[in-house]
Amino acid sequence: MLKNVAAVLLDGVHPFELGVVCEVFGIDRSDEGLPVYDFAVVSAEGPELGTHCGFTVSTPYGLERLEEADLIAVPAGETYTERAYPPELLAALRRAVGRGTRVLSVCSGVFVLAAAGLLDGRRCAVHWHHAEQLARRYPGLTVEPDVLYVDEDPVITSAGTAAGIDACLHLVRKEQGPEVANKIARRMVVPPHRDGGQAQFIERPLPKAPCDTVGEVLAWMEAHLDQEVTVEQLAARAHMAPRTFARRFQQETGTTPYRWILRQRVLLAQELLERTDETMDAIAWRTGFGTAAALRHQFVRALGTTPNAYRRAFRGPQAA
Repeated sequence: MLKNVAAVLLDGVHPFELGVVCEVFGIDRSDEGLPVYDFAVVSAEGPELGTHCGFTVSTPYGLERLEEADLIAVPAGETYTERAYPPELLAALRRAVGRGTRVLSVCSGVFVLAAAGLLDGRRCAVHWHHAEQLARRYPGLTVEPDVLYVDEDPVITSAGTAAGIDACLHLVRKEQGPEVANKIARRMVVPPHRDGGQAQFIERPLPKAPCDTVGEVLAWMEAHLDQEVTVEQLAARAHMAPRTFARRFQQETGTTPYRWILRQRVLLAQELLERTDETMDAIAWRTGFGTAAALRHQFVRALGTTPNAYRRAFRGPQAA
């Protein structure tokens, strides 16, 4: 049963992501017949912590409070993507999962779970901006860079900001039913349910490589998305054998050449739908999908919505 919830913080915590957890689990809504959680904010680094906005957060609870929790939430924080974490926090998280406690991360809080070894062999979600860094730093996990959240019970990970709300409500719905989750969502004035597989709205980033092995090939691929290429052709451009190139590509990007170029094509299609009035046929040609039907198929598969619906969402009904 989901009754006892703790949000554990490190220095530099992001107030919004902390607020997400507090809003779902820390408010007494018993007057509406909703469950009341035994909720606490826990510090992993002393009684007073800084936030990335310049103010401080104080709490009387230390890591010992985690021992009684049914759910431990780890909100995002400044430098969480690259800092070291207290060994006693990582040990407490491992013990918690070992006794059946769930853990949930919001945005860069996933780096803490990964450092504790809780994501080895598991899929996870993170804000798209951190996806490549997470995959490089922790190669034992599988990053799902596009989705809102991933439930790999007892570990739940979510992407940035509002996706944390989705993950928290998903867990409430899973444990206490849709009526409870819907009532909480209504009080928060948010959608009652967004599926974890729904795609993040991602800005198309310039491809980056952690070293020089495939960096030039990535830049070439990004500039020639309208062309059909094979692994053999890409390997020749990198002066490698195809199998060696495919292995290096996977190591450095966290995905295969096919999936990488498919994702870049979808991202380019998103950019064109948001910023231009080009027809679907023209966008399909520019992005390498060839036909409007193929564009629609891959767009729906990747984002869970059609190109026309996506354009309307960003530019209004008159743009469809």
